[in-house]
Amino acid sequence: MDMNFSIGKGADITVNYILDHFTPALDMIAAVIGFVTGGIQGGLLAIPPVAGIIILALLSLWRVGWKFALFTVLALALVHHMGLWTGTMESLSLVLAATFIAIVIGIPMGIAMARNETLATIIRPVLDLMQTMPAFVYLIPAAMFFGLGAVPGTIATVIFAMPPVVRLTNLGIRQVHEEFVEAGLAFGCTAKQLLFKVQLPNALPSIMTGINQTIMLSLSMVVIASMIGAGGLGNTVLTGIQRLDVGTGFEGGLAVVILAVVLDRITQSFGKPQPSLFKRFAALRKHTDSTQTTSLRKQEV
Repeated sequence: MDMNFSIGKGADITVNYILDHFTPALDMIAAVIGFVTGGIQGGLLAIPPVAGIIILALLSLWRVGWKFALFTVLALALVHHMGLWTGTMESLSLVLAATFIAIVIGIPMGIAMARNETLATIIRPVLDLMQTMPAFVYLIPAAMFFGLGAVPGTIATVIFAMPPVVRLTNLGIRQVHEEFVEAGLAFGCTAKQLLFKVQLPNALPSIMTGINQTIMLSLSMVVIASMIGAGGLGNTVLTGIQRLDVGTGFEGGLAVVILAVVLDRITQSFGKPQPSLFKRFAALRKHTDSTQTTSLRKQEV
């Protein structure tokens, strides 16, 4: 008796069954994701480059500081000078769409895992599989189910990048001090009030770390997703690889790094308290006054 079982053949049968019986559902998913991705991309591309740089610089000033805001201006001006602004906005739209979908699915899933140990036991191996499976493998079913373009690229990115936000939401809620939970119950909090007024606020640093890691993993998929037509900076890097053009590949890679640094520093800041914008302007003015005073003293000497 032949006991051989082909896992690959089983996967082919499963994929063909889904394509034969669930095509309307797949079309609906593609339409929703296409609407989200297309809306974000259209909005970002409608912003002139100078205005986009100013907006990101102000956000950097508010959340990080004037030094990083200056870096943001210079780095994004370099990206615009290299002619990669459109590709950068396309990649940013892919990252934002994938992160938004990952948050909408991942945070409720993390909350459910924190409240139900059986569910956590079931989901944990799935997250392990999602994180350890080579990223290229996700492109095959994504392309088969949804064709080519930004939609399958976004879906593959979501699958690859979602585990951190799920894990760290679960971890953050579990690590909320028992005293806080007991105090909330003592004051008569319902389960919903306990979640939104006690557990989530205290778990926010952990949740924001998960979102930050999801954004970074989404950016790492930019080049890979370009192989199925996701566009953006990945196309620039892929063109450099195909043509053995070191300069083009380096420029595309540099733009990805700049985008990663800007997003990383800004999103990290949301997990910790920040001084008000007024205080940041006061600090900048104090620094400027100090510099001018030192310069005048040197001139007098």
